Amino acid sequence: MRNILDFYKYEGTGNDFVMIDNRDLNFRKDAELIKSLCDRRFGIGGDGLILLENDSEDSSLLQGERSKSADFKMVYYNSDGNESTMCGNGGRCIVAFAHFLDVFEEKCTFNAIDGLHEAEVSNGIVKLKMIDVKNITKDGDASVMNTGSPHYVKYVEDLEDFEVYQRGSEIRNSETYRREGINVNFVEKMNDGELFVRTYERGVEDETYSCGTGVTAAALTYLQNQDSDSVNIKVLGGNLKVYAEKDGENFKNIWLEGPARQVFKGKINI
Repeated sequence: MRNILDFYKYEGTGNDFVMIDNRDLNFRKDAELIKSLCDRRFGIGGDGLILLENDSEDSSLLQGERSKSADFKMVYYNSDGNESTMCGNGGRCIVAFAHFLDVFEEKCTFNAIDGLHEAEVSNGIVKLKMIDVKNITKDGDASVMNTGSPHYVKYVEDLEDFEVYQRGSEIRNSETYRREGINVNFVEKMNDGELFVRTYERGVEDETYSCGTGVTAAALTYLQNQDSDSVNIKVLGGNLKVYAEKDGENFKNIWLEGPARQVFKGKINI
């Protein structure tokens, strides 16, 4: 007997995801199945797969205070089939998906692997609160930090023609980062203060059109030395904006803003 799966496809600045409403918990969380669904030739295709589930916690910690149960839960898998750390664009897309399903009206709170996130939707733009960021360290002239996922940020020139796949793969698979893996971001400062960011993502093991946690990491390295509290980011898939408040050497109240939309929906035999 065939098992028919209903799915939706979402994208946020070119970062695309297979989205599944799993509030009934009927989806089989099998790595090979997830990998096949993300395959661009033999499946639906996507940088990852995201499950929207009911939040099982009765209460959670939000900004150090007790909070009501979240509106929903996000479970994220990379295209290699393995559950992964936080995905910023995936977070924005699941907020758009939950809004489409009438889970909330304008503002929401959801649980992800790195904790609670606040978000709001307005005219196709999703603004997502990221985790506070501490312990920004250096690896040579590059910066390393965790914005929900681990990131390596290096500034380069002529990023348009830079060998992102080759250099990103070398750093991600280096002796330093091979075991845990790291996302590698190359950044170029634009004339008007805007940043251009390209990212090699672990789990996808390729360059993606956009990476939300990577854009956030790049923005923080820029804002470290600026009086501004926001920066515009250009990625291959469009434009994003990051807001952040300095807290000594750390950052808090970090928000990632940009478009997220449903591309199509369908059914697939699994």
